[in-house]
Amino acid sequence: MGRNVVAMILAGGKGTRLHALTKKIAKPAVYFGGKYRIIDFSLSNVANSSIDSVGVLTQYESVVLNNYIGNGSKWGFDGVESTCVALAPRQTETGANWYKGTADAIYQNIDFLDSEEPQYVLILSGDHIYKTSYDQMIALHVKSKADCTISVLEVDIKEASRFGILEVDSTDTITKFVEKPKEPKSNLASMGVYVFTYKVLRQALLEDAKDEKSEHDFGKNIIPKMLSQKKKLVAYRFKGYWRDVGTLDSLHQANMELLPSQRSADTINFDESPKIYSEDTNSYPQYIDSKATVKDCLINQGASIYGTCIKSVISNEVVIEEGATVTHSVLMPGVIIKKGAYVENAILGPDTVIKENEEINKDSGKIVLLDYERNLQ
Repeated sequence: MGRNVVAMILAGGKGTRLHALTKKIAKPAVYFGGKYRIIDFSLSNVANSSIDSVGVLTQYESVVLNNYIGNGSKWGFDGVESTCVALAPRQTETGANWYKGTADAIYQNIDFLDSEEPQYVLILSGDHIYKTSYDQMIALHVKSKADCTISVLEVDIKEASRFGILEVDSTDTITKFVEKPKEPKSNLASMGVYVFTYKVLRQALLEDAKDEKSEHDFGKNIIPKMLSQKKKLVAYRFKGYWRDVGTLDSLHQANMELLPSQRSADTINFDESPKIYSEDTNSYPQYIDSKATVKDCLINQGASIYGTCIKSVISNEVVIEEGATVTHSVLMPGVIIKKGAYVENAILGPDTVIKENEEINKDSGKIVLLDYERNLQ
């Protein structure tokens, strides 16, 4: 007996715009919010939607990500009635056959989908920050008898050229789709979240795989061709908080939006997200010294604060020594800020050490990144 819905998470992104943070790990494995990784949100959304089969398609620097995902038990996938499987590109005689595009990634795993016998396939990215249940989107897809449903949100028209842009009629049936148009005529942007009727998707993937001119991409090839074939494509209007954290500025901003002073109805409340899990390696609480100053911060277990910490996100095993100041910054696990140091508007990668009395980015409005090898970007 087949499953009703299978989720496929595209998690092979290199994330070059995050520079040193993704030098040795895939973008979805980057730390976020003091105790999570970016992939937590996609997996939690799937778990909260009661979807009991998910494939995570990994590729670039996948060892850390694969180990972190494991069998999916942290998100409630028990491996019996519900499963979470990491799916790597197929091997050939000459080595790894890397995914050629988003559509090719799904195509290479068509046998996995066939074995699950789903009616519908949910495809999403593993590198976005948002909290949702896909139930309403799937229900819309079924009710409208669509071949494909695309989750969309309204963006500033000035930013629209960064996205796949849709045009719709009065019933939200999609009439046009253009990937990253130079002169967008709509502000309805694709979130890269799709629900397909599997029989239709399977046929589209088989046709695309034979097309030597195709880039094997959903936005550039699959969606436009389905429209040209008069398939029914419907827009699902997403409401709520959503962030693409593909740049240093956007990653920093999304972390800052978690601070107590920035919390609002539009931001993520972790307390209301029971299936956002993470590996907590520390068994002891945070320590804030009596002489320390802490204002408007998010501080994880295992951090030790002796100095001044203002408007910052602090991960586990972080130490801020006496006389040190950290402001408007994101400190990933294992960071040490030595005595008298000053850090402002920075993202510090795991295990970075700031020397005594060293000043990082003082009085600068630009966001900078340092990693443990002391690369400044």
